[in-house]
Amino acid sequence: MINVQEIRIEKAVEQDSEALTRISFAAKRHWNYPIHFYDIWKDELTITGEYILQNTVYKAIYKNQIIGFYSIVENKYEFYSGDTFVQKGFWLEHIFIHPDYHGIGIGRKLIENLKQISVEKRIHNLLIFVDPFARGFYDKVGAYYLYDTKSSIPERFIPVYELKI
Repeated sequence: MINVQEIRIEKAVEQDSEALTRISFAAKRHWNYPIHFYDIWKDELTITGEYILQNTVYKAIYKNQIIGFYSIVENKYEFYSGDTFVQKGFWLEHIFIHPDYHGIGIGRKLIENLKQISVEKRIHNLLIFVDPFARGFYDKVGAYYLYDTKSSIPERFIPVYELKI
């Protein structure tokens, strides 16, 4: 069993993009969604070097291997992404842990780091599009359900949460 104290959280660098992309797809596949969903999510789940440079991205490392990450983005304007309304503000856009490391406290450790970084950046709250399978995690870390919204998958709704810092 891994001791969560052995996990380091560090700022991601451009060269981490492939590892972060592999983790995002692996974590999403853990829920056994239909294969065609991944075609729709391809751009959302692909983390580029440019994305890392333009946003706040931190990685979880265990024995020199990246095993999870989170990202915060700022939307300076409200907009629609397809049928999905995206509010202005700061968003926890991604938090993914490789499925081999689920359930041992890495997500909570990433949230602790996220809160610290948010305080430093004077971010007071984060909005979150929540995968329905992850609702329990967000409830446990103190995020609050706000409403359901259309997702990028036709005829599918997802919850929107808020995490106050």
